[in-house]
Amino acid sequence: MSLRSERFDPERHNVGGFSCGEPSLDAWLAEQAAPAEARRTARTWVWADQDGVAVGYYALAAHKVARDEVPSKVGRGGPVEIPAVLLARLALSESLRGQGLGAVLVADAMQRVVDATQTVAARLVVVDALHERVARFYEALGFRRIPESLLLVQKVADIELSLRSAD
Repeated sequence: MSLRSERFDPERHNVGGFSCGEPSLDAWLAEQAAPAEARRTARTWVWADQDGVAVGYYALAAHKVARDEVPSKVGRGGPVEIPAVLLARLALSESLRGQGLGAVLVADAMQRVVDATQTVAARLVVVDALHERVARFYEALGFRRIPESLLLVQKVADIELSLRSAD
């Protein structure tokens, strides 16, 4: 199966049976992705199989972070409110687990963020992890945790360098 992200289209993509093992993420895709698109509060991208069935997705949204809430190494030199992109949702079908594809889906999202920040500036990517296991997953990918929380951040410039070196 070729996995390439496509902008979510409720007319083309079948999301009704999507199951990642986290009911809130399944429900968000089925019930909230289309309204979020229409309201321009999040853009959703899906990995779909040849029949248009979603097997993974992520949603991105504009965000901002207070400089004094992030680690000094991340916030140093930034404005009081740092422009950011929120990786609002990310989920992979249970059928694709254990193949290392979660990191590939994150890389797909990060490439889209890097591309977008060539047009609209943002300094950070922010993730609000659902629980500790998810936070550790993002930490393993280079995100830094905001102390005493499940919020994680990474500089867009660092993401861009990482993606370039992976090519």
